[in-house]
Amino acid sequence: MTQELAGAAPLTATVTIVNRRGLHARAAAKFVRTVGEYQAEVEVVRGETAVNGESIMGLMMLAAGIGSSITLTASGPQATEVMAALVALVQGKFGEED
Repeated sequence: MTQELAGAAPLTATVTIVNRRGLHARAAAKFVRTVGEYQAEVEVVRGETAVNGESIMGLMMLAAGIGSSITLTASGPQATEVMAALVALVQGKFGEED
């Protein structure tokens, strides 16, 4: 049974940006690519600004540098999977060597 059919609430996680360059263009592109691999909608919030997780420009507008916290909200059939992948991506410094 999918999350939508089960009527489950959206999943939310707050993560801290740990890579040296923050959520810059390359990191944002990896984030968007990851979201695109799943049947889910993702919203990213920093402060009072919320953006679509499939928007590179939106993610960059968050100006999330090292130490910044962002809140991810995922909904849809693969919300659990996309959330796990995104948390791992952020915690793994977007695959960057620091």
